[in-house]
Amino acid sequence: MSALLAGYASSDDEDIPGPSVLKTVNVDGGDDDENDEEIEAEARKDAFGLTSAAPAKASKVVTKLDVTATPDVLAEDPNMVSNAIVARPTDQVVNVNLRYEDMTKPVQGPEDPFNQAKNKGMNSAAGHVEEQVMDTYEFERQKRTFEVLGYANDPSIAGNGALVGSAETAAANGFSMIDTLRPSKAQRRAAKRKRAGKGDASVTDGADAYLGPWAGYEEPKDEMAVAEEDEEEDEEWRVEKKRREDAKAAAQEKMKQSNEEKSTFHGKELYDYAGRSYLHIPTDVDVKLNPTEGTPPLNSYVPDGKCLHTWTGHNKGVSAIRLFPRSGHLLLSGSMDTKIKLWDVYHEGNCLRTFMGHSQAVKDVAFDRKGERFLSASFDRTVKLWDTETGKVISRFSTGKVANVVKFHPDAERQNIFLAGMQDKKILQWDTRSHEIVQTYDQHLGPVNTITFVDNNRRFMTTSDDKTIRGWDFDIPVVIKYIAEPYMHSMPSVAKHPGNKWVAAQSLDNQILVYSADGTFRQNKKKRFAGHTIAGYACTINFSPDGKYISSGTGGGDVVFWDWKTGRIEKRLRAHKQVVIDHCWLPNEHSKVITASWDGLIKLWA
Repeated sequence: MSALLAGYASSDDEDIPGPSVLKTVNVDGGDDDENDEEIEAEARKDAFGLTSAAPAKASKVVTKLDVTATPDVLAEDPNMVSNAIVARPTDQVVNVNLRYEDMTKPVQGPEDPFNQAKNKGMNSAAGHVEEQVMDTYEFERQKRTFEVLGYANDPSIAGNGALVGSAETAAANGFSMIDTLRPSKAQRRAAKRKRAGKGDASVTDGADAYLGPWAGYEEPKDEMAVAEEDEEEDEEWRVEKKRREDAKAAAQEKMKQSNEEKSTFHGKELYDYAGRSYLHIPTDVDVKLNPTEGTPPLNSYVPDGKCLHTWTGHNKGVSAIRLFPRSGHLLLSGSMDTKIKLWDVYHEGNCLRTFMGHSQAVKDVAFDRKGERFLSASFDRTVKLWDTETGKVISRFSTGKVANVVKFHPDAERQNIFLAGMQDKKILQWDTRSHEIVQTYDQHLGPVNTITFVDNNRRFMTTSDDKTIRGWDFDIPVVIKYIAEPYMHSMPSVAKHPGNKWVAAQSLDNQILVYSADGTFRQNKKKRFAGHTIAGYACTINFSPDGKYISSGTGGGDVVFWDWKTGRIEKRLRAHKQVVIDHCWLPNEHSKVITASWDGLIKLWA
């Protein structure tokens, strides 16, 4: 029997002093199982001095080891270390004898890096991380010290004395920073100018004449040298100044050439055989484009979704489109490519004229009552008045701020007046004849987005990024109606119903709200149009000519049509791949709509 017997003691013998270790060695390599009982008996006798005669079989030799109170129960064989029993902190009963150093060994296996109880002092999985903060003043202080003196504190090493740069210069300056560095007494004494001697009081003239308190300093600076230095500096400044002025003039000339106000006519001829301009209303189409005043509009229908024509010519997104007043036979478009184009609607659909004069994207365009002139507002901070037929700029208006919206006064006798909603929160009233601002409406707290005339053009309402609606009497800069509710959002587009009783406002919380147009500006809470997504885009809303439908573009490229009475969505037309920023109904057609998008395309739908 080759085995390790540890901690064995017979419970029957009370005189046994303690456990012992018995070891048997198999000499002949025979089987131990058949003589197991005999060997065990002999071993007991030998251990307690009761050895008798020779064992039954000489092939087994029993050797006695020293008795120890705490024998080493772990195998000394290095190959057996992996099989040793290691105590765990959670064990309540230990069935083996262990050394103290074995009991204090660390737990086998990887330690839990997220156990804060075991890893005291650690605030991260990788160890203890200290947050280092340097304010702007300290950073500028160290930066300035390094630029001027050539050294600075090393931010990667804590404590004083850790420097980056010239250590010799730092030691000479006492490791002072730029804001604490002061010249020493010796340096101040050396830099101090010494006064010349007072002279001899008995001498009145000459080199040694008495000067007294009026004595100057030793080695005074030569006045001629000072004058020469000043002259050289002045000459350098004059040269630099002239160079800057020339560069500025060249840049202005280049900009003037690039922004030259001009227009290009793309049509076949300016006048037809009868001497009529290309702007005249055509009479060779099936639609009556010049109805008489008071004629009720035709019954309108929602477009079926068929694209009849696509106008291409803008290199960037289209920001605004306007139809020629009353007839709608011409279309004016302003684009982010700084150009304005006039398109034919009822014939070939060609571009008739391109207006060039803005240096940045065109924000808004507006026809006057007859269509003979139009305004354009751009991000270049100018508003220009154009002649539609000749393409020439009539006037320019600017206050140094961007105009978000421009609109002529609707009355025929006030066509020399237009309003401009500015980004500096003001509404300016310009007179095109005097080229002056004749009235300023300054009550909004944010950029003005829309201007809508109501109540027979005696009043107008404005919306702004300040999430309010304000009503004004024309030519009186006092707010007569102020609407601001906690649930209100910015309203970048407003349209008036053809019946002149209601005004619809596009709210950036994806709904259209309705207000009265009689001057009271009460909200009609029974009418609300939703189901479209325009949040983040100033998508325009519009009405059909007969007022039966209200429509709006969406940020996803759709045009949504609602029934004005029921508020139910009648149709959702997929028009463009990008946001439909503007659209308009043809005034003399049953079911035709023109859409403009940021994809640079303008489409006609029926």
